[in-house]
Amino acid sequence: MPSAAPKNTRLPSSALLLVLCLAAPHAAIAEPAFARLYKQQYGYTPSCNICHKDGGGTPLNNYGEQYKEAGMTLAAFNTIAKLDADADDHSNAEEATGKSNPADGQSTPKAPGNWLDIASLIPKEVQALFPDVRSYLPRDAVLTPEEIRRAEQMGVLLTPDDENTIYIPVKDRKPVGTALIFPALYDGRSYFLLMSTDRKLNITKVEPLNTRLVPEARQTDIYSRFEGVSVDELPNIQGSSIDASISNAVKKAGTLLWVRLKGA
Repeated sequence: MPSAAPKNTRLPSSALLLVLCLAAPHAAIAEPAFARLYKQQYGYTPSCNICHKDGGGTPLNNYGEQYKEAGMTLAAFNTIAKLDADADDHSNAEEATGKSNPADGQSTPKAPGNWLDIASLIPKEVQALFPDVRSYLPRDAVLTPEEIRRAEQMGVLLTPDDENTIYIPVKDRKPVGTALIFPALYDGRSYFLLMSTDRKLNITKVEPLNTRLVPEARQTDIYSRFEGVSVDELPNIQGSSIDASISNAVKKAGTLLWVRLKGA
């Protein structure tokens, strides 16, 4: 089971994890906004499984659907507080305040289970990219004005909507790379990609994660072209093709990594 990263790594031990903001049916945008709201309401950060059936990028569970239908705001938690998403005779609010998962009938305030363990907080797709790693350090990518300015100098417009969580695998007390789940848009439809890098921020892999609304994203061979490219050397691509959509989403995600981690 992965454990918390050693305290003497150079990166701050932020615990803001990737959870979801639901922008389209059965899809999630990887950004820390929901996590911040949940922590503001209940005092701790949940795992992806609070709203997804099987972690980030998978269909929504009942709690996720209830939160989405209530408006996805801080006030939405109170709107759904008395509901019982997992039908275990404990209200959503009762479970949340008891640190159990309101979406899991096997998790109750008296027996919350391990849903807040680091293994649950790190998406399984990220863990699969680093099979020998047992320790992760999530880093909240909340953009500063200076970072937005640096991104503009790289030819990329970043806004608070692009805020995300960067997953940093740690081995032998040293970061060995990064991983990021991020959204893309094609023909008005959203889909989601997963990117990993080595510790020098050279891309090791880009792959489609959730393409239910954009099956074209699984029918291209563009992904291998990113391997070995430093995230600060990705080109801007013109056009409206699926390859252009993927390339520009990767460019934006790579720029986010660069302005947040360069020099860390």
